[in-house]
Amino acid sequence: MKAAVCRQFKAPLEIEDVTLGETQSGQLRVKLAACAICHSDLAFLDGSFGGHLPAVYGHEASGHVLEIGDGVNGVAVGDPVLVTLIRSCGTCASCATGHPTSCETPYDRVANSPLTDADGIALEQGMAAGAFAQEVLVDQSQIVKLPDDMDMAVASLLACGVITGFGAVTNSAKMPAGANVAVIGAGGVGLNTIQAAAICGANKVIAVDLGQEKLDAAVEFGATHALISDADLHDNIRALTDGRGVDYVFVTVGAVQAFNAAPDLLAPRGEVVMVGMPPVGVKAEYEPVNLAGMSQSMRGSKMGEAVLQRDIPQLIDLYRQGRLKLDELISNTYSLDQINDAIADTRKGVSRRNVILFDQ
Repeated sequence: MKAAVCRQFKAPLEIEDVTLGETQSGQLRVKLAACAICHSDLAFLDGSFGGHLPAVYGHEASGHVLEIGDGVNGVAVGDPVLVTLIRSCGTCASCATGHPTSCETPYDRVANSPLTDADGIALEQGMAAGAFAQEVLVDQSQIVKLPDDMDMAVASLLACGVITGFGAVTNSAKMPAGANVAVIGAGGVGLNTIQAAAICGANKVIAVDLGQEKLDAAVEFGATHALISDADLHDNIRALTDGRGVDYVFVTVGAVQAFNAAPDLLAPRGEVVMVGMPPVGVKAEYEPVNLAGMSQSMRGSKMGEAVLQRDIPQLIDLYRQGRLKLDELISNTYSLDQINDAIADTRKGVSRRNVILFDQ
């Protein structure tokens, strides 16, 4: 099969013939229809998160089941499915208490990778998915069965960007109706955070970004206010909230400046929810005395703390009701051979989501 292989950080991907191993117990082989490009993919491609090379990245995908290993239940060959990076053992302390995104059982993405190149050399299975390829072999915990009539390009978005942004509001913050919210970053994940806050009944949803085009998109997705991130941001947030600040700040970008600025935007008892992923080694600065003195808090939110079998059907229902925007998130589609063009466009920071269509 064909796959886009990363052999050097910050270099174009190479389209190669690679081999996918045999389907094992508890696994599924999926023929991919679509894979969206996430900014986490760009970080891995740049070496910002470290990792092994050569590798096949990509993790936000959808397709149809080709083969099922022993012990897999609930899906059949031919079924449309979502493919995610959320691999969970189901038995560790985190999984057993309903937190699969924090699974504590390690998975070696090189030693256990089903991918090898033409010379038989193991390719890292990026983010336990390796979805910049025509097929994937993944654990049963990483898939969710989809409705037969679900558009595959739209479905792929649910695998990461949507559940990450939406779940940050519903699962991590458990934001109550009437809260005032600021969302720093109006990219793919930020737009989903914004629409989640709006759907859940936030009073004010204040989008913050460096670019006016992204702020215009934020209003389309439910922001009540849109502010340029500049030296006046603190004062502008206070002016919109009767001098208090916001109850929640969702940081959906990986820029350390955003993490540094976020606590100063909070109201008493407010919370910073850290959604974006800065490069490894980056450190933020804050004053603990301010957080302690105002009973404020900071928390992480990995993949929106999603429980796939619970959250994905709910999101599909919202989409079918016309309340959750998904089609509007897709900026462009590309073939696998055009993946470097798709990545280059994503790096410009303007597109909401670019999607690889494997039959295109």
